[in-house]
Amino acid sequence: MSRAVSRLHHAASAAVNTLLAVMLDRSAPASARIRAADSILELAQKSIAMEETELRLRRLEEAVEEKTK
Repeated sequence: MSRAVSRLHHAASAAVNTLLAVMLDRSAPASARIRAADSILELAQKSIAMEETELRLRRLEEAVEEKTK
């Protein structure tokens, strides 16, 4: 399973590179550039929210661990 996850991480990186390339390609249709930019912004927002959730969870776990000592 970890091999599949590793492949997904690699593919995600390539996908972001593709979105960036489309977004920056002045010869691409405006609709494609806008969609790529929108996708990047949406993914960035989700990533930030996930990182914030992970931080909050880690803090809660640490607080629970401290109380159980």
